[in-house]
Amino acid sequence: MNQSFTSVREVNFDGLVGPTHNYSGLAHGNVASMTHEGLVANPREAALQGLAKMKSLLDAGYTQGVLPPQQRPDLGALRALGFRGSDAELLNQAANEAPQLLRAVCSASSMWTANAATVTPSIDTPDGRVHFTPANLQSSFHRFLEPATTGRVLAAIFADTGHFAHHPTLPATPAFSDEGAANHTRLGASHGESGVHLFVYGRQAFDGDGVAPSRYPARQTLEASQAIARQHGLGEAQVVFAQQHPEAIDAGVFHNDVIAVGNGPVLLYHELAFRDEQATLDALRRKMSTPLIPVRVPLEAVGLEDAVASYLFNSQLLSNADGSMTLVVPGECQEREAVWRCIQDHLLAGHNPISEVVVKDVQQSMRNGGGPACLRLRVVMNDAEQAALSGRVLLDDGLYGELSQWVRRHYRDRLATADLADPQLAVEALTALDELTRILAIGSVYPFQLA
Repeated sequence: MNQSFTSVREVNFDGLVGPTHNYSGLAHGNVASMTHEGLVANPREAALQGLAKMKSLLDAGYTQGVLPPQQRPDLGALRALGFRGSDAELLNQAANEAPQLLRAVCSASSMWTANAATVTPSIDTPDGRVHFTPANLQSSFHRFLEPATTGRVLAAIFADTGHFAHHPTLPATPAFSDEGAANHTRLGASHGESGVHLFVYGRQAFDGDGVAPSRYPARQTLEASQAIARQHGLGEAQVVFAQQHPEAIDAGVFHNDVIAVGNGPVLLYHELAFRDEQATLDALRRKMSTPLIPVRVPLEAVGLEDAVASYLFNSQLLSNADGSMTLVVPGECQEREAVWRCIQDHLLAGHNPISEVVVKDVQQSMRNGGGPACLRLRVVMNDAEQAALSGRVLLDDGLYGELSQWVRRHYRDRLATADLADPQLAVEALTALDELTRILAIGSVYPFQLA
């Protein structure tokens, strides 16, 4: 994998796995999360696996960024819910009276930064700035706790108002349920040319036809996607809104990035990704200035169960300088015969730019339902915008070494759900995060630092 930098590039900002990484099975509709509930987690291994993926992409010539985790446990949330006393007393009371709330306020789900926000590059916006809208994540309590800190982190890193614009989260109501970039794909000739934005939703809150999944919830609404497009100044000619296939959601495809991934003119997708596959492709073809390259995986080649278990479509599709693309897949893709055969015979041997598949071990994340694509927020920037970044958030060998040592100093190598009530864990986590903000030079972004 080699990529020579041009004046416009895509930077993947990966989320660092937090010190409280555990398997609580909080995400209803996320089959992997529910299946692995109760397992003993290894936060240190999880964080190092994430860093290793970042480092390998950096070494291959890609620009790689880092985003910090959330403050967990969120003791402020427990106090807001009526728990009283010292930090230790809060944790003990929650463990005894509402263990499900304790698990929620200790979730390390912010590692999946594809859900952090929706981002529109400056080349597509009327004011020529990069636009950000943090996702409200209102569909689950443990993720609803994230947007305030996410907004502060993004505002601290992308602070130059001449280059970056920040919007408020959408109203945290079911009608405007927003899960961020996991349901948004930008397609076009290249990163440096104007693109078309594919927004995928699971249900329509107002005046819908009633077609929705029956087993698991649809987390993204059409109304939320439309609102973000308006916030970012995207016109009708720049957007396509498509409904996710209800059957896929009921199979555990809780976000579009679990069933489709796009990059440049390529859209790699499963036959059951969209409710109306042909209408979606036709709309993209009408609006794109370059020919769409659809790479369709039929149901007969990869069933929904294999797609969800392997996270084939939750892979990173990256552009190379020679026009080819590299697909970064989780190790689980090798464990499913049908998936690995599809990669070799259908993707690599097909008439498309995908020329290389790279396998990465992110098992700790995968057990909670997040693959390589979940772990990154894509931000397309030109040289001036990249130079305007605040802090020390672009990975290099030095930062990688410091972050690796930071993880080894502060993270446990074993964490069971019963350990979440340990007040020492909270002390360890806050100590680690305070040091991290100094390493990344992003200032005070956490509630405990602002108190």
